[in-house]
Amino acid sequence: MTIDSISAASPLRGTERPVSGAESVAPQPASRAPAATVLETAAAVRGAEPAPTLEQVNQAVSDLNKSPLAKSQGLEFSIDNDSKRTIVKVIDQTTKEVLRQMPSPEALQIAKALDNTKSLLISQTA
Repeated sequence: MTIDSISAASPLRGTERPVSGAESVAPQPASRAPAATVLETAAAVRGAEPAPTLEQVNQAVSDLNKSPLAKSQGLEFSIDNDSKRTIVKVIDQTTKEVLRQMPSPEALQIAKALDNTKSLLISQTA
């Protein structure tokens, strides 16, 4: 068993199988992934992109809220000020009532309480 390198220039192996009986099938040529896919995969393996800044996230949320598709579907996006988590609300178009929020207000309160408790329990630094 051998392991080929991602950057190897050798063509991919085809999947040819012998066919029994009178039927014969022409072998399919092996398809190669485009070079961009290989480069993107290699970049993804090296490391993640830096996290976006709060300003970039706020701008993206603003752009999402302005989109006609989000408005027509009754979606509203926001950022929780305390936890800095993204909040998605599904809003009834006629009554403007919040039908569903993800994460729920209760889940946000639990997360905030756990963050406060964690800082109290772990007060030492290495």
